Order: sequence, then C-alpha cells, then structure tokens
Amino acid sequence: MTDAAAAQPLIRRTAHLDMDAFYASVECLRYPQLKGLPMVIGGARRSEDDLLERVRRARPGREWTARHLAEIPVDCFARLKDYTGRGVITTATYAARQFGVGSAMGLMKAARLCPQAILLPVDFDEYRRFSRLFKAVIADIAPVMEDRGVDEVYIDFTHVPGGQRAGGRALARLIQKSIFEATGLSCSIGVAPNKLLAKMASEFNKPNGISILYEADLQPRIWPLPCRKINGIGPKADARLQSHGIRTIGELAARDEAWLVAHFGKSYGAWLHAAAWGRDERPVVTESEPVSMSRETTFERDLHAVHDRAELGAIFTRLAERVAADLQRKGYAGKTIGIKLRYDDFRIATRDATVADYTQDARRIRQVAGQCLKRVPLDKRLRLLGVRVGNLVRLGADGGLLLPAAAQAPAASAADREPELF
Repeated sequence: MTDAAAAQPLIRRTAHLDMDAFYASVECLRYPQLKGLPMVIGGARRSEDDLLERVRRARPGREWTARHLAEIPVDCFARLKDYTGRGVITTATYAARQFGVGSAMGLMKAARLCPQAILLPVDFDEYRRFSRLFKAVIADIAPVMEDRGVDEVYIDFTHVPGGQRAGGRALARLIQKSIFEATGLSCSIGVAPNKLLAKMASEFNKPNGISILYEADLQPRIWPLPCRKINGIGPKADARLQSHGIRTIGELAARDEAWLVAHFGKSYGAWLHAAAWGRDERPVVTESEPVSMSRETTFERDLHAVHDRAELGAIFTRLAERVAADLQRKGYAGKTIGIKLRYDDFRIATRDATVADYTQDARRIRQVAGQCLKRVPLDKRLRLLGVRVGNLVRLGADGGLLLPAAAQAPAASAADREPELF
C-alpha cells in the first residue's frame, strides 16, 4: 500500500450477516436426503425416537438407530398434510416458501398451501450449537460483532483487513467461505455504509449472496423499494404511509421532514425521514442490554376467562413466576409490566402499566399484570397468554440499580409493536 493510500481516511463499512433458512439448513445437515425438498419446521420439540419408530414400522428387517438418520427414506418422514394441532411454523425451506408458506404461519394453514411439505419438529439445542459455531468463526476474523439473534449479526468491517477492498466484498467472501467450511451452512451478507442499509442489502441476493451498497446506490437501488423493506416500518406504519400515497422509499424521501413529524410524531417522523435518506449513525456494539423479558404460552385448546378461570389463573401465575425468575437469574429489574392476549379469531390485544419502583418480584408482576388484564375484553375464548416486563435496569452485586438497559430505536419498537384492539 502506498503512503498516499494509507493516508486516506477509512470509509465506514458495516455488514449484516443472515444465515440462510438457518433451522432448515441445520436439519438438512442431519437429514441430507431432504435437501431441496419443501420442508417446514415447527410444532413440538424434536424427537428422534418418533421418527425412528416410524421408519422401523415402515422398513422392518434392519437396525435403525440415530447413526442411520441420513439413510431414512424420504417417504418415512411426517408430511404437513397429516398435521393436526395449533402449532406455528418456525421456519421453512426456500422450496416451501414458493408455495406461500412462511414463518409464524399456522401449520394447519400451511398444510393447505403445501400439503406435500415434510414436517420436522424443532431442535433448539442443535440450532443454538450451530449459532455458537458460526459466530465464533466470525469473531476470529472480525471481532467487532453485534449479536442480533440465533441466526444474524452485524459486523464492523471498517478496520478489518479486506473490509475496504471492493466495498467489503473480499472480507465478506472470506467470512462466507470460513462459515461454510466450519459448519456446512451458507449465509447472505450485505455490506453498506451503516446498519440500516446493510440489513436491507443482506436480503438482495439470498441465498448465499453478497450485496455491496455505497451511498451513491441510495437513489437507484433503495428508493424504488417498498417502505416495508426498511427495518422499523411495520404493517401499521406502512398502512398509514400508504393512506397518504407513500408506497416506496423514494416517495417517503420526497416528503418534507416537518410533514412527517406532523403526521407521525416528533421521534418517529424524524426517523422516517432519516431512514428514507439512508442515514443511520448506530454503531456496531459487541454487547447489548435486553429491552424486555417475556414469557407466553399457546394453549392446547381455547380457554375462556369465565369457564376456565382456575386453569387460566394458574397459567397466568406461572408465567409471572417464570418472567421473575428470568429477571433474577440475569440480574435485571423492570417497571413496565404488560400482558398479551391472542383470541380465538387470532386478533391480539396488549396492555401495559408502568409502576413507580423497579421490580423482579413475581407477586408484584402478577398483581400489575392482573390489573392490565382488567383493561381488555374477556368475552372471547383465548389461544395465547403472555406476560412481559420492560423498561429494564441492571442490578449491581449488592442489589442496587445500575444504568438503564439500552433501548432499541424508537422507530423499530413503535412500528413492530403488536396491534391493540382499541
């Protein structure tokens, strides 16, 4: 490198890495015979014993053990068309997604769209193991990494060798290759001037793609996209934007910031304007604090607040106790306590209340959550019940309060919040 090149300031390069159909890809390592087939993962936790028992009945006369998983005939796997229950899809292969099947969809609905899809239960222990593996690979190459969940991370490329070459493509290729060699899994990477654009770029060339964005790409590549492509614009915000004739990011960028503030509020309106212009100053952080902790459960059958009061009360208390135990184990306390209900018609209600003092006490959480429960209609049967504690602070070793937990961008939390009934 010449002295002149070395003297040039480095351009900020941020990457977003997203594993491709992560859970399904992990399952295909265990069952390579399923690769390329429509497959969904969801419902109960995985049990190899159930599958082995099925293949023993279908293919008697030989030994079938966990050593023979890759040899199990495809026709011995459970099919989505035979599923009955209330489970939802955790993830689906790209072959299944072509039929309109997607994450968070009910398995019964998915069975109508793609009845031939293979159905596998989840194996969170295995997914977490592979998550640790691929993140360790990244950390060895580019140590400034922000964990965003089991299958995605942000990475600061700016000061890493190869992070500036071809906009970061050289480093992205190295990371892709290293992850595949260590795990057998593929990933997609977007590299851009900031996290907002990198997140969008990682979706451009899935699966196993690399997309590079520069500031000059904003108008030709970003502005034609629908507003929902911005992480932080949820369905409710998008519907409001469309009601004003704003469908693309370019149309959003054309609106005056003052107009957006007047219609969407000071914080969110200003963020919308900045996001449309590709502005995002958030750094890649190696450690982050949780915004909230929650526990929820979907019932085996719909429950009614009157007819099933005792059962619902016991579940409600148990959820509060589990949230409290999570807070105590991880050293947090919170002062915003809320509930989430899903009715039998799939509509959702959320309510919360903020108390004067931070707490991690199960009885206090149960009490305030119960008060929130009185503020929602309880005339319909319920599919799901959840308890949440937010506005967290970390507790010191002596039990004293430390700094508040880091809040997420207000735009993202406002846009993605579950819709209330009223």
